[in-house]
Amino acid sequence: MSLKERIKNDIKEAMRAKDTAKRDTLRNIQAAVKQIEVDERRELSDADVEAILMKYLKQREDAKTQFADAGRDDLVSKEEAEIILVKTYLPEPMNDEELEAILKEIIAKTGARSMKDMGKVMGAAKAEIGSRADGGRINVIVKKILS
Repeated sequence: MSLKERIKNDIKEAMRAKDTAKRDTLRNIQAAVKQIEVDERRELSDADVEAILMKYLKQREDAKTQFADAGRDDLVSKEEAEIILVKTYLPEPMNDEELEAILKEIIAKTGARSMKDMGKVMGAAKAEIGSRADGGRINVIVKKILS
């Protein structure tokens, strides 16, 4: 079952269970997927849907931080619930040791020697690692290795 089908089925289950928070979150994700499909006139793969989920997750984490700074604990808990739900659809994230080992291989393949080659490494890393690691984490580790 594709990721899109799983989300669609989970929306139906949430509606039957009257779980409005889960239903609304999944509908937002489904709307983002459909928007891109309509705009680009193509069927999205699971990797594309994972990229949308990562973007949605980042938005939720940023919103949670802003709500926490504003003292809105009610909205912080809502964002935390959405973050937990979205993470169930994403593959298990890599730990730092795994990530560093893969990035060393990528650096060796691309022939990167200095920080000037950072873009080459980041492009290859995002293609190979996908949604198993955040771009910020990748960036920090690549900088550490190249410097």
